[in-house]
Amino acid sequence: MPGAVPVRCARLSVALLLVLVGAVSGQDKKDPPKKEAKKEAPVVKPREGKSETVKLFDGKTLAGWEGYSDLWSVNDGVIVAKNTAPLKFSTYLLTKDTYSDFRLTFASKLVTSEMHSGVCFWGVVKPDVSKDPEKDRTKHTYAGHLVMFPSGYGLYDLFGRNGLGVDGAPAKKVGKQHDWNEIEVLAQGNRIRVAINGAAVVDWRDPQPERIKAGPIGLQLHSNTVPQEVQFKGLVLETFPKEDKLLTVK
Repeated sequence: MPGAVPVRCARLSVALLLVLVGAVSGQDKKDPPKKEAKKEAPVVKPREGKSETVKLFDGKTLAGWEGYSDLWSVNDGVIVAKNTAPLKFSTYLLTKDTYSDFRLTFASKLVTSEMHSGVCFWGVVKPDVSKDPEKDRTKHTYAGHLVMFPSGYGLYDLFGRNGLGVDGAPAKKVGKQHDWNEIEVLAQGNRIRVAINGAAVVDWRDPQPERIKAGPIGLQLHSNTVPQEVQFKGLVLETFPKEDKLLTVK
């Protein structure tokens, strides 16, 4: 009959299309898209330079440091960070000199509040985090790497990538919440190692070494709505460390 052949062709075409769609659909179910493998951090060797020991704190004054004088002081051989009014942004006591590869040993004690403190490095001073630096007191705010202690242990990228995925559990096991903690930070190449009270707790390489730059070292007084006090002492730094290991690990 006239017209019969075109109808059969149409039916065959539809059937063939359905088979092809089913095949593609089935293939999608069998082989879901593979997740992109996590990029492994490159190994950047320690930088070379003159190795010398620097006492960052003379035990009496804040010579060699910059920070808000009403928030940072020295009392009985200890650097005291203390606020009574709320702090909108974290602020830092910063070394006037800059450093790239170093070993820093010091002790820190959280006296008041449960907010963590930390030591920052490999970054830049960033007052423009606020539209009004004078009002918000961001003259000594920092953008860079941060080793946190106590409370929230681990590593953080200030005004960058935020948390760096370092497990804080090992540090929490050996750290003291409201007592002195002996801390060692070893920063070489793109590698950060940390020891707390004689135990190695962090060993991490930055997968984006282009972010690393010589910068001041800073002690953190965290943003907070309540009064807080943190103390620091010791603060001895070795530039371009001679030994490629944590020296305080027992």
